[in-house]
Amino acid sequence: MFTAVNSKVVSINLAQSGPVVARRGAMLFYTGQVYFEPHQVPGMGGGGMPGMGGGVGAMAGRMLSGEHEATMIAQGNGLVHYGFRGIEATIVDLGSVGGQMRVEASRLLAYTSGIQASVVSVASSGGQGGGGGGGGLFGALRNAAAGAMTGQGMFTTQLMGAGSVVILGHGGIFQLPVNPNQPVFVDPQAFVASAGQVGTTLKSAMSWRNVGRGGGESMQLECTGQGAVYVQASEQKM
Repeated sequence: MFTAVNSKVVSINLAQSGPVVARRGAMLFYTGQVYFEPHQVPGMGGGGMPGMGGGVGAMAGRMLSGEHEATMIAQGNGLVHYGFRGIEATIVDLGSVGGQMRVEASRLLAYTSGIQASVVSVASSGGQGGGGGGGGLFGALRNAAAGAMTGQGMFTTQLMGAGSVVILGHGGIFQLPVNPNQPVFVDPQAFVASAGQVGTTLKSAMSWRNVGRGGGESMQLECTGQGAVYVQASEQKM
């Protein structure tokens, strides 16, 4: 339902699409009668980290998550244009990739309201983005350390359903197929999103003999399963 205006701007007709959720500050301009309200993505409502209860777990969740962008919902009857910091935007039909996507919050520009979004822990998502840190507070801290090293956070945004999603990537984004016989290894700084039944595991490409002599390819995300991964043509962070 989104239309690419150019490589960095998309537009959408709310009369045809219904309400649209976008990161705050992404609206460039609109025509018609459009109304904006704050929108809360489920999963970041002030609770603790999964599996740790309240108290210390809640505090750790607030300190270490950093994986939620404030969002606004646009409603009404008009044409809205979205873009963010001149970064290239790519439109994805979620239904065409299995109706499921996990995307870093900083890489998500907008999506139609028929899609259900939630913030989930990478430590509890079947290997998605985690470094094998295990459960509990110490496992969460190990996953946080891995996230800090690679640019992947402790939490990610899960999108499910049918509709359109717009994701952001420096230099543009390309899609790579993943199947059980063809895992894909991605530089964590270039990783944008995965779709379908894809799990990601942080891997080291170095042996103990090479510690301290590795280059920028020392850590990789191994993407396995059935689906696709989206990679930006850059290692630049958002």
